Amino acid sequence: MRRAIIIRGGAAALAALAVAAALPAASAGGKAPPAPVSRPLYVTQAPIVMLKDLDSGAILFSRGADKRFAPASMAKVMTAYVVLDLIRKGELSRDKPFTVDEATWKKWNGSTGGSTMFLRPREKVSVDELLKGLITVSGNDAAAVLAVGIDGSEEAFVKRMNAIAANIGMSSSKFGTPNGWPDGGVTKVSAADLITLADRLIRDHPEGYARYFSLPRLQHGTSPDGKPIVQPNRNPILGRFAGADGLKTGHTAEAGYCFLGSAKRGGRRLIMVVAGMSSEKARRDEAERLMSWGFDQWEGRELVPAGASVGRIDVGKGAKPVVATETGMAVRMTVPKGYSGGYRAVMRTRSPLAAPVVRGTPIADLVVTPDGLPPQTTPLLAAADVGEGGWWARARTGFYRLTGW
Repeated sequence: MRRAIIIRGGAAALAALAVAAALPAASAGGKAPPAPVSRPLYVTQAPIVMLKDLDSGAILFSRGADKRFAPASMAKVMTAYVVLDLIRKGELSRDKPFTVDEATWKKWNGSTGGSTMFLRPREKVSVDELLKGLITVSGNDAAAVLAVGIDGSEEAFVKRMNAIAANIGMSSSKFGTPNGWPDGGVTKVSAADLITLADRLIRDHPEGYARYFSLPRLQHGTSPDGKPIVQPNRNPILGRFAGADGLKTGHTAEAGYCFLGSAKRGGRRLIMVVAGMSSEKARRDEAERLMSWGFDQWEGRELVPAGASVGRIDVGKGAKPVVATETGMAVRMTVPKGYSGGYRAVMRTRSPLAAPVVRGTPIADLVVTPDGLPPQTTPLLAAADVGEGGWWARARTGFYRLTGW
């Protein structure tokens, strides 16, 4: 297989060698590559559809991906991301109990507030249990209790949601509630932004994703006759489609029946959005058909294993002059079944990076362009922490820039 290795963005010369070593070797012979196969055809009546291969960043299908619409309960994925981010940073414990205050209960109990995990007034519930209720049964009450418990009010929490959404690249989205309840048209997203959100949640919080998004059911609370309340997961393909393990449904009169979903098979993970469907059945059938097409008609070819060093990037005013990049997960090139063309690889970054650099944060992109197909982008992570440097570290960095030592 042919390849081209190019480093852009001012990375050190050593980065070119690291990338070349990480990617598969070119095939011998120097013959012109065969013409790549045609893109598989997918036909749908859904007005909004998007399908992405997470490992390669390849967009396999897109229609209406930038159209803004009300996401309804899919907004809860943003709430979950915010909560998981706080847990990862050590600013919130899964075991922390929040009390269901009377006002929140009156606003969001099952008789007036739609989907519920049947919280009771003055009940103490852990963050862990609230996250389960938020995702598994789409509890509007769970979302509100998390928001009030974390920031004192739903309004303050929504400000946090919008700030984080902007930070992770959801440029077309705005949130007005933590649960997606109709709010006069304030809450709007796009399919492209939902794909970005799901991508970041799965990459940034793999343990949280595995813990909360594929529970088959939730048992919480008791009915008036004293029996446990057990509710099934609302995910329409969980348990029906092999590999399905997330994320959330939504329904509004404006956007119809919608679904942000993900599944993993054979080491490949696909993320999809369908919106504007006419019924629950139409939503489920379209989701299954789209996922099947993505797995059956496309294949992923591993280029770089997870945890591999890919290149090094200059760090300005840091305790060290460079930081290595590494793959957070295996980098795959997604191509149609039977593809026999080559590819071109580019590490794209801004250099020098500003210190401090935190290990595990995205600092570059590996852009792979198969012959005849659009570019596919996979984030590269910092392989180490680099703190801010004093005058001696800066002098050493200057010497490194001049000599390469």
